[in-house]
Amino acid sequence: MNPDAPTTVLPRCAILDDFQGVALASADWSPLDGRVEVRALREHIDPLADPDGLVVAVEDCEILVVMRERTPLGADLLARLPRLRLIVTSGMRNASIDLAAARARGITVCGTASASEPPTELTWALILGLARQVHTESAAIRAGGPWQSTVGLDLAGRTLGLVGLGKIGGRVARIGLAFGMDVVAWSPHLDDERAAAHGVRRAASLTDLLAAADVASLHLVLSDRTRGLIGEAELRAMRPDAYLVNTSRAGLVDEAALLRALREGWIAGAGLDVYETEPLPTDDPLRTLPNVLALPHLGYVTRGNYGRYFGQAVEDVEAWLAGKPVRELG
Repeated sequence: MNPDAPTTVLPRCAILDDFQGVALASADWSPLDGRVEVRALREHIDPLADPDGLVVAVEDCEILVVMRERTPLGADLLARLPRLRLIVTSGMRNASIDLAAARARGITVCGTASASEPPTELTWALILGLARQVHTESAAIRAGGPWQSTVGLDLAGRTLGLVGLGKIGGRVARIGLAFGMDVVAWSPHLDDERAAAHGVRRAASLTDLLAAADVASLHLVLSDRTRGLIGEAELRAMRPDAYLVNTSRAGLVDEAALLRALREGWIAGAGLDVYETEPLPTDDPLRTLPNVLALPHLGYVTRGNYGRYFGQAVEDVEAWLAGKPVRELG
């Protein structure tokens, strides 16, 4: 070996927010062996609260693999990462990445395909959990509490209101129909024909849907038009025995109004998988309110979905290395 020969420095890739420590085992990363140095970071670093910490953690990287909208990558932060050349995000949209700023800096942004089955299944886990008070009864058993302290809600014959009838909303609708529920849907662009194609009725307005629903479930994309769609007026339109379920995006709901609704009994309860701040702070009231069934953003967290996401992330990196990026965003 010639000690004076130049050392080849491989491009570095950081996988962010690998909470469970499974990213490297969820897909075959071997195609990148000897070509990219890959590491996974398990601890979340919030770039809004600690931008310096995130910069220190990834400033040596040419590639970032990010999970959904968890790590906002705005223009200021991108400017502090001069080595960065490729961002791979789960899903084919990520509103927290400044695509224009990335493009201006020569950073390629690619996505991965997503499946609608896992979030559909988790939506129903929350609906069923709320209807039968699973969280309350399970906690009572663990604590040696009373035997059978609640009375469940029958779903058959009840009204399921879906705010959004896309891929996930459509799947949720089919299961609701199988339970014998009356399924009503609304979205800004939903028409009677598309609603009928799913076997459901179209509500005339969001307020009408919320007023009729025993369970209202949100399945819209977060945008400037839909942010804060469910506010105080909408929550007050719901009945005090109705439930709200959100497995979509936290920004669809005014969080302050939701906390009031839960504390003051405007609604019976909520099933939540998404939050404005993730991970949810340990002192957040949503962790302890008795009428909240809260999960730590598990909608996409399945073996199959992780295999698809990380497998396609590897493909995206390979294609970028070959100078032929695939699944580019924007």
